Amino acid sequence: MTAQAAAAIQCGSCSSGCNTAHLTKLGIKTGSWDYIVALAGNPNTGKSTIFNALTGLHQHVGNWAGKTVTRAEGAFTLGGKKFKLVDLPGTYSLLSTSVDEEIARDFVLFGKPDVTVVVVDATRLERNLNLVLQILEITDHAVIALNLIDEARRNNLTMNERILMRDLGVPVVPMTARRGEGVDELLSAIEQVASREFSARPHRIKYADSNLETAIEKLATQLRSEFDGLRNARWVALRLLEGDESIIDTVRKGTLGAVKSTNHFPPLVQVEAG
Repeated sequence: MTAQAAAAIQCGSCSSGCNTAHLTKLGIKTGSWDYIVALAGNPNTGKSTIFNALTGLHQHVGNWAGKTVTRAEGAFTLGGKKFKLVDLPGTYSLLSTSVDEEIARDFVLFGKPDVTVVVVDATRLERNLNLVLQILEITDHAVIALNLIDEARRNNLTMNERILMRDLGVPVVPMTARRGEGVDELLSAIEQVASREFSARPHRIKYADSNLETAIEKLATQLRSEFDGLRNARWVALRLLEGDESIIDTVRKGTLGAVKSTNHFPPLVQVEAG
């Protein structure tokens, strides 16, 4: 385990509440910000609980631009910096077989969040890792929130977050979000990844077929030339080779990467309660 990885979880031995003591929940008052944080995960992993814990929101209503899919965003300040938190639709993958998957994929790939927090259910880790590995193919700047760790222990499941961190190459934070456990450690990891203090080495799938690798690199080179600033041309190339119709359509129209930031979205219509 690297020194950075150890730093991301070292607060676990401290009960001082050092991060939450300096956390200011700003609700829907986002305004300007220093960092954008995307919150991703499978449905029913506790994503909304974490969103509420960080922003102070308890009820929110809004839609993504041109979609009938609920969207929420809020903000918090920490260490003198303002973080905008965007809650992505709950999804099992980024393969764009549904509107929810397309929204989550496009935001992580083209919205260029400074940090993507992937919330996983510790009792169903194997199933949840499918989404984790797909997100790590897209971005270097991720944090894994290993939620529901109390339920895992009740079911005699043992989690070794240090091994997970080593194998995935990004911070892994054990949590029981509904009790506030692990929130300090999550904030510490978000702060370190956002500021690039943590040097991530995310797990990437390597293909043994040299012909496939050659085709991927050739197509990725063409994509970089055609679409300036494309964050992960290799991942887009893979999706094109696999026949992803939504990606193919955006390439044909020349709109690939059109989602640049949340500034391009219309204001949310939200209601805050409690």
